[in-house]
Amino acid sequence: MPATYPQPVFSYSVTVGGKTASFSEVTGLSYETTPIEYRAGDSQVYAPQKMPGLMKYPDITLKKGVFKTDLDLYNWFNSIKMNTVDRKAVVISLLDENHNPVCTWTLTDAWVSKYDGGSYKSTGNEVAIETATIVHEGMKMKMA
Repeated sequence: MPATYPQPVFSYSVTVGGKTASFSEVTGLSYETTPIEYRAGDSQVYAPQKMPGLMKYPDITLKKGVFKTDLDLYNWFNSIKMNTVDRKAVVISLLDENHNPVCTWTLTDAWVSKYDGGSYKSTGNEVAIETATIVHEGMKMKMA
């Protein structure tokens, strides 16, 4: 009987608006529901009832190395004009050892709310990393 192991976190792909891009880090893939508390005035129980409220989706952070010819994240952020924004679908897939999707998160109506060109110092020996904060209006998770 073959052993079954959890999937490692280092094999994933990100597709932005139908174009696959390489990222060194993806964070923020979570869901949250704000609880609503309610208690009727004639309730026999002296504590509020809790029920699910609106869904909240945290911001997604994408980090990648800076390349001479790649301005895609910056251009996407820079496309924001007075009350108009270039919303795109973003698909993040966790991949197995054969590079097939195991789990996929699809963000709807995503756009870049913050762009960071990186930090630089004369004594450092790391690669330059750019960071984009992505906001979106919904996320669906699907197992392959």
